Order: sequence, then C-alpha cells, then structure tokens
Amino acid sequence: MPDTLLKTKLYIPPARPQLVPRPRLTRRLNQGLHRKLTLVAAPPGFGKTTLMSEWQASLSADSRSMVWVSLDEQDNDPVRFWSYVVAALDTPTTELNETILPMLHTPQAPDIETILITLINSLTTIDSKIILVLDDYHVITAEPVHQALIFLLENLPPQLHLAITSRTDPPLPLTRLRVRSQLTELRDSDLRFTPTEIATFLNQIMGLNLTPADVAALETRTEGWVAGLQLAALSMQGYDDVQRFVQAFTGSHRFVIDYLAEEVLTQQPADIQTFLLYTSILDRLSAPLCDAIMDLSANENGQPNNNPSPISDGQLSIINYQFPSQARLQHLEQANLFLIPLDGERRWYRYHHLFADFLRAQLAQTIDATQLADLHRRAGDWYAANGYLAEAVRHALTIGDMERAAGLMESAVFEMVASGEVNTVITWLDTLPETFIQSRPRLS
Repeated sequence: MPDTLLKTKLYIPPARPQLVPRPRLTRRLNQGLHRKLTLVAAPPGFGKTTLMSEWQASLSADSRSMVWVSLDEQDNDPVRFWSYVVAALDTPTTELNETILPMLHTPQAPDIETILITLINSLTTIDSKIILVLDDYHVITAEPVHQALIFLLENLPPQLHLAITSRTDPPLPLTRLRVRSQLTELRDSDLRFTPTEIATFLNQIMGLNLTPADVAALETRTEGWVAGLQLAALSMQGYDDVQRFVQAFTGSHRFVIDYLAEEVLTQQPADIQTFLLYTSILDRLSAPLCDAIMDLSANENGQPNNNPSPISDGQLSIINYQFPSQARLQHLEQANLFLIPLDGERRWYRYHHLFADFLRAQLAQTIDATQLADLHRRAGDWYAANGYLAEAVRHALTIGDMERAAGLMESAVFEMVASGEVNTVITWLDTLPETFIQSRPRLS
C-alpha cells in the first residue's frame, strides 16, 4: 500500500463493547448478501456506521470477510477513490496493489474502465467472498466516480458484495436494481430503535433506571432516533428531575441537537471543553496531531509544558492541562462523548459527525478569526511535517492562507501528477488567485 494513502481510512471501526444488539438488522443484511448492493441510507445520527461494525463482528469466519473505505471529500478524485478501493480489496492472491495501483498512478489520465475490468477479472480468481463497505458515500459528488461505480455494479463478480452507507440516496440505478431484486435497503424507519432497544439502551447501557412511562415518552419524542436518545441520556445523567426533563424533551432535531450538545459540553471540565473545541477542526484525531493543535509538549514526567491559547467567552474558563492528548482521547471514548475509534490500536479517532458540527459552530462563536487561523496553521504544519501534503493544503485553504497553500502545492504537485491525482491538483489551482500561480513555475 502506498505511503500516500491513509491506512486509517481502511480500518473497520471496532464494534463497541456496550452496544444494543440489533440482530433483526444484521439478519436482514445477511439475507441480502446474494444481491449486488446493500444501501443503508438515513439522516445523520441513525447509527449507520455502527450497524456496519456490528455486522462485521457477527460474520462467521468461513462466510464472508469485510473490507472498508471511509470516504471524505478528497475522494472525489477518481484516482484517489479507486486507489483506496483497490488497497482495501488487495489480497495475497490478487496482489492488486502490485498490478492495479501502478495503472492508476501514472502521469497520464488513467482509463478507469480498463482498470475496473482488470479489477473485476482479478476478483473472479479468488475463492473467498468479500463485502466492500463504502462509508459516508454522500460526500462523493463527482460524476466520474458515480459512473465508474455503476460500471462495477453492472459487472460485479459473485465474489464481491457492495455495501454503501450514506445520508442521501447515491446517484446509482437504484430503481433498476430494485426491480431486479439486486438491492437491499435499510432506511431511517428500519434503523430507529424499537421500544425494547430504547429501554435496553437507556436503562442497561446508560444506567438510567427510567420508568416504562419515561421510556415511552422518549420513544415518542425521538421516534427512535439513536443520536437523540444518546444525547438525551447524557444530559439526564446527574439530572435531579428526570421526569420533568423527559416531558420537556421536544422540538425539531436541529434544536434538540443544539440544546443537548450544549448541555453535554458545559458539564465537562474546562480543559476537556477546550480540547473538544480546539480539536473539532480535525477530520481525524491522533494524539501527536492533537498535541500539535493544543501546542502541548510533555516533559519527562509526562506532563505538558505548554497550555493552549486562552478562550474567554464568559463561560469557558481555562485551567492547566492534567494529562496528555492520548489520555484525553481515551477519556472521551470511555465517557461516550461521541469519539469513534478508527483502528484497533486506538491511535486514530474521529468525532461523531453531529457532535463535530456542533463543536465547530461553538468554536467559531468562542474564538476570533486569528485564533482559529492559528489552529488550522498548527494542523497544517503537523500534516506537512508528516508527509500528508493534501491535508496540509486543505487547512491552508480553509483559512485563506494562499501563500502557504501555494507553497505546499508547489512541493506536492509533481508527485500528485505523477501518481495520477490530476483532478485534485486542478481543484487546488482553481482556488488560487492567478498571481500565485504565475509566480510559481511548477504551478503554471
């Protein structure tokens, strides 16, 4: 696997030990394996990714194996998209990394259809059966990627089953697949917690000891929406009048999220609040990266030497940090604060999408533009120093630092073009003022 590919994007999020079992859903997923496509489509917070992790954990070793690609906006580049798919599907038998990746990473624009034909033919030679999960497909908007995926679906070998999670319906021939009985669909109506699952989650997992009437009231108000139930449960912990809270739990999803997220955030210690807010600018978190964001460096006793720039909004008071970033990340995971591990070693994490959106909105209201730019600059410096130039460029562009972005592009452009990621380079150049391009021969 090339060093330019992030391995964490291929990790299957491990199933959480404290999880409401959903055998009715995994049974439906298993029953659809003879079809070409499984689509799990629902709004944010319905547990799509968690269900896929549970499905993987339930698969018997002699049935099918699951491989995974966590998608983001940068995967709209066809070369990047298919590089990750090929890396995920690579096996000792097929050796796709040796045969197909070189076809993708060429200075000339690769013929994706020819590459897919090679991929399909290679998969027909293996004895095992594979489930390929494309997680968060709603971030893909590039028509070339959609068209190539349609080609793969139309010629899918029996060894491969495709599973997609998305907030929206992907522009694939769903009607045709439906008519041909080649599509298994799970929607928000399927993913909603049942009354039994709600009671199990609130009382056994979250330890709330609610009455049947309170559980029924929350079921009515949340309609089984998983994220809403989790936010409600976190807010009720330590709440004196639970029944009053349950009765007041109303409103549209957006307002419920805002209200409950604020309740959760302000109940955290000040240093945890700051850590959550500052690191929310990251799509993925690791301890070294978070240390760079927080401007922390541990001394020989394991205590950080530095504190982050202060936040002062009248509500968040900053105290000295008591433990380094890895311990913080572990604390957040154990506290069920919407932190999702991306690998079994607990080196990389991400925030739940809804919680990340809330934190970023709070951060924008809490610090000024100069402080926000400094956070993005720290992130970009870390990515650049560790060889992730595409991520470094993204942070520079986010804060409008065109000089920094242009310099990073100049360092990366030859390697990007040589590896076939021309679309990404074109997108970069479209964001730069012409003067920055003209002054740099490599970019012009």
